[in-house]
Amino acid sequence: MRKIKLIWDFRGPDAALTAEHHEIHLKEYIVIEKLPLNITGFEIKNELHTIAFMVVTEENMILVRDALKPHRGEVYQ
Repeated sequence: MRKIKLIWDFRGPDAALTAEHHEIHLKEYIVIEKLPLNITGFEIKNELHTIAFMVVTEENMILVRDALKPHRGEVYQ
């Protein structure tokens, strides 16, 4: 089963703090929905752009996408 990385982009001087906080809510969602994968994180791209992400199975992607409205997604390696 393919894994999909769902990504939320945060921009501006507070992007890193916002993305870090968003990851907390992604972890909570995984527990509440009993999702099979528990892969989340945040990455600082530069001083004004940070992403938060979670990895889901392809079969759960539509459910999570519709509920949480990520900005984009990509196949997770």
